Amino acid sequence: MRRRRALRYGDMVPTLAAIEMRLTCPISIRPARLLASAALLAIVAASAAGCQTTQTAQTTGALPIAEVDPPDPDGRRAVETLGQQYRADPSNVQVAVRYAQALRAGGQRAQAVAVLEKASMEQPHDKTVLGAYGRALAEAGNYDQALEVLDRAHTPDQPDWHILSAQGAVLDQMGRHADAQRHYLTALKIVPEEPSVLSNLGLSYALAKNLRDAETTLRRAAAHRPVDPRVRQNLALVIGLQGRFAEAETIARADLPPDEAAANVAYLRQMLARRKDLREKRDTRAAENAS
Repeated sequence: MRRRRALRYGDMVPTLAAIEMRLTCPISIRPARLLASAALLAIVAASAAGCQTTQTAQTTGALPIAEVDPPDPDGRRAVETLGQQYRADPSNVQVAVRYAQALRAGGQRAQAVAVLEKASMEQPHDKTVLGAYGRALAEAGNYDQALEVLDRAHTPDQPDWHILSAQGAVLDQMGRHADAQRHYLTALKIVPEEPSVLSNLGLSYALAKNLRDAETTLRRAAAHRPVDPRVRQNLALVIGLQGRFAEAETIARADLPPDEAAANVAYLRQMLARRKDLREKRDTRAAENAS
């Protein structure tokens, strides 16, 4: 029987080692699995190492811009099939959007942006095209342009909560957490207790190092059934970051094999211990320099 893999909200990177390679001051601990959001773990790693992270989507506000599921279980076949349809009729907006979705699901972000850019030029007022184009731009790291396009994907008199949430995710990736949270809260006025928005809001609080509100919000998201395992894993991470390791492991075990849940919590313990040790060393050096 194939073992379940650890789920991450957004599935931004495959392993913690990949995160550490993107840190300017990487740490040496490398567990086999990623507990949850790359963004949250990057916060811990940066705090432990006492340095800044590089400004990439994987390490700054790594919230999902949108869930991207290939229209066919065989993603490669979907890309080929939709690619043929697109080349046969590039002006077909519906095909263009589906083709771009398949490209995004396969990691071909630049090509997805190109397809949607062309579609947006042909249909500059099509809200579906603009929404997809804005998300693709954000995934490619073009955050300023993504915000401009997403802003055109809905109007103040007819706001779209999906777009508001996507805008919030972009703002989080830019480090503008307060602005992001305002977008999520506006979205929640339209769809109260929507778990996907609550999850993004909870992650945003965590990115802003407001772990108490992060936990409360993620618990609200996890209360909806069926619960997305990624939401539960992020809740486990936030609880672990507060030092409640036993509780974090219990929550993580709902979706992970016991050994993986234990390994994730052990990693958190080591990271937090390292952060405390480095903080004490910095305080000691500062005291010595002041004397």
